[in-house]
Amino acid sequence: MSQRPRASLGRVLDDLGDSLLELLAGDPAHEGEIGGVVIHDPDDEPVHPAGALVLAVGVPAGELPGLVREVGRRGAVGLVVRAPVVLTADLSAAVEDARIALLGLRRGATWAQLTALLRSLLAEGDIGPAEAETLGGLPSGDLFAVANAIGALLDAPVTIEDRSSRVLAFSGRQDEADASRVETVIGRQVPERYARLLTELGVFRELYREHRPVVVDPARLDEDRISKQRVAIAVRAGDEVLGSIWAAMDGEVTPERSAAMRDAASLVALHMLRVRAGADVQRRLRTDLVSSVLEGGAGARDALGRLGLAGRPVVVLALALRHESVDHEPDPGGASSLERAADALAVHLSAAVPASAVAVVGGVAYALVPLPGDGAEPEERAARLAREFCERLGARLPVVVGVGGVAPDVSAIVASREAANRALRVLRDGVAPGTASRSVARLADVYTQSLLLELRDLAAARGERPVGPIARLLDYDERNDSGLAETLDAWLDANGDVRTAAAALFIHPNTLRYRLRRLEQVSGLELSDPEQRFAAMLQLRILAPR
Repeated sequence: MSQRPRASLGRVLDDLGDSLLELLAGDPAHEGEIGGVVIHDPDDEPVHPAGALVLAVGVPAGELPGLVREVGRRGAVGLVVRAPVVLTADLSAAVEDARIALLGLRRGATWAQLTALLRSLLAEGDIGPAEAETLGGLPSGDLFAVANAIGALLDAPVTIEDRSSRVLAFSGRQDEADASRVETVIGRQVPERYARLLTELGVFRELYREHRPVVVDPARLDEDRISKQRVAIAVRAGDEVLGSIWAAMDGEVTPERSAAMRDAASLVALHMLRVRAGADVQRRLRTDLVSSVLEGGAGARDALGRLGLAGRPVVVLALALRHESVDHEPDPGGASSLERAADALAVHLSAAVPASAVAVVGGVAYALVPLPGDGAEPEERAARLAREFCERLGARLPVVVGVGGVAPDVSAIVASREAANRALRVLRDGVAPGTASRSVARLADVYTQSLLLELRDLAAARGERPVGPIARLLDYDERNDSGLAETLDAWLDANGDVRTAAAALFIHPNTLRYRLRRLEQVSGLELSDPEQRFAAMLQLRILAPR
């Protein structure tokens, strides 16, 4: 058994060079493998793994020579900067002295896209050993190598896509296609307007029904950015459609080309199944390790070490979907919404904290985020990362995240998880004032609301019911549909401000004053007594939650 090697710098340039990266200076045939991706932050000195590929996001041109020499001293294999870059004598000398490769991120591509692509190339071999296998003479599961082989066979740039038109891999020579193909490759997704147009024309229906290549004439699409015809074929495993192969080619689809595409589809199916199987194994292993760490006990320390987090302070994040109704709805690829959110969180954290571990355990996605620092600073940084993640997802996949405390050792991780779960529960409940619009919270931010929820649980377990004035008020409301309890609740929330409470209930202030007098008569509650007001608020929050 041997560890599957990571990608080399030359492999990254071969796979991503046409559309994302260009070599500006230095030797791309750097010995050794890429040990990880690091984003340079001048205000936060990151830990550089051996053979790191450093992303210089937003670094001014004048600071590049110094940064090149610095990352070279740290053992990096390459530095990626935003192109175009003027190669001054000082910069060229720095690259030569550091013995690294200077790469440029092409215009139109984003740092987030580059990070996601690099992660997909470096992901294999992260956890556990694997046999060096081949399928059809190509490395098992290496869809980029498969795409390049098919592209050479068809003499056309090729993409391999899943059922949701997400680009899983692409061949070289994408610049020989048209503008829409470049847009698709850079975004790793067929643009929605093209996908909708293909659906309306019945292309996907024909593609998934037929076992032959389907030709899409660009004239049918009526799009200026599409100039080359597309030839596509479905990738199947038995009766299941796994995805499709798309070639941007000119000329007639000869019988030889059709046969080549059918053979390619069979080969891609094998590799896609291998990728799925490998991903499932890695996901299960990572889930088992994260679960062992969160539960504590005898195996927690060993599991933490296997995740590469031994001896490092950790903050636990707990993520769930805001709405239960979409918690387990599968997408066309078979993953639930929560699993997709967990995968997205893993990608998000990989850019800022590469050693983070994310897994779905018991219906909640947990992240173990190693963040060094003193006091509450790591906790605040984790909350900031979580807020940025929620903002990126937006309304497409609304999630809430509870942030635990800093755990300096494995024994404290259980307490950090508990704190994250308590904060998460308040956010998912969404009833306490101010929590409905929040996506991220630490326990300190929602501590009182958390205590109230726990008191509510205790009261429910004991079968407690409202008593005294509140009981009489609720009984009167039930018999007369008068809404007096709601009036009292709004008035207490407004701290006795009649106008604010009336606005919340959409009634006139005089109507509210009348209702307050009426509820005093019905219940016997004296609103001028602070003790009775507190007792009423407590019962309404715990025994009769809104």
